[in-house]
Amino acid sequence: MQSDQQTRDFVRDTIRKAMSAPILTIERERELTKAWCEDGDEEALAELTHCHMRMAVSTAIKFRGYGLPLADLIQEGAIGLLEAAKRFDCEREVRFCTYAGWWIRASMQDYVLRNWSIVRIGSKSAHKTIFFNLSRIRAMIEEVDSAGPIAREKVAKKFNVTGDDIEFMTARLGRRDMSLNATLNEDGDTERQEMIPDDRDLPDQTAEAEIDLEKRRSWLGNAMQDLTSRERTIIDQRFFGDDKVTLSQLGVDLGLSKERVRQIEKQAIGKLRASLSRSQPTVDVLSLR
Repeated sequence: MQSDQQTRDFVRDTIRKAMSAPILTIERERELTKAWCEDGDEEALAELTHCHMRMAVSTAIKFRGYGLPLADLIQEGAIGLLEAAKRFDCEREVRFCTYAGWWIRASMQDYVLRNWSIVRIGSKSAHKTIFFNLSRIRAMIEEVDSAGPIAREKVAKKFNVTGDDIEFMTARLGRRDMSLNATLNEDGDTERQEMIPDDRDLPDQTAEAEIDLEKRRSWLGNAMQDLTSRERTIIDQRFFGDDKVTLSQLGVDLGLSKERVRQIEKQAIGKLRASLSRSQPTVDVLSLR
């Protein structure tokens, strides 16, 4: 793992190299993109990406306000730059610097969304739009709040999102992650995690449930002895297997019609209920599944 000094040196060196790289003319940019796209010239790719790293650095500096390391942002910008080179079509009338700028920004936005919170912020493109325009959206909503919901919908329409998306994201982004080890008082003797209720069963409740389950299995096992081999097969596959087998499939397996399988199943359940009523009058066979 790099030390803080190594990270600072990396950032400083990267910025220095990026800012000292020559700015490509339109003609030279076209030559390099053509050499890379058509001939796979890696030297052309190296020059192309080297000369556009200043764009990655300047974009990374704009994203520093989200509290993430500048070194990581620059690396994400470099990834976006390489992705742009991989996807660029030199036959289109688009400059590489314009295309690369979009990919650099998209790469950094994805990185910010992944790392801004340990809980995923939002999965929709609308959520991404709101996240990176939140301050503008909040300011516009405050201006029109007194005008009611219709005006608020106009704000949503301006950003091509829904009112529900805005409500979801403003509520989600209004709360930052909190450590479970954070203390709740000045003495520091009570941590937040100690106040989280444990909804799991108590040990005695778990033991009681396991004992009860074993009893029920024993009752059912005894009752199943009253069934014929075919009846046990149908009951096992219809009610106690991992995947419930259909009546039609059982009919094929047993060489019976679907209706005949249904009749045997009904007859078997009746036998089980009669057997259980003699030993455990309060227990129904279907409750033992």
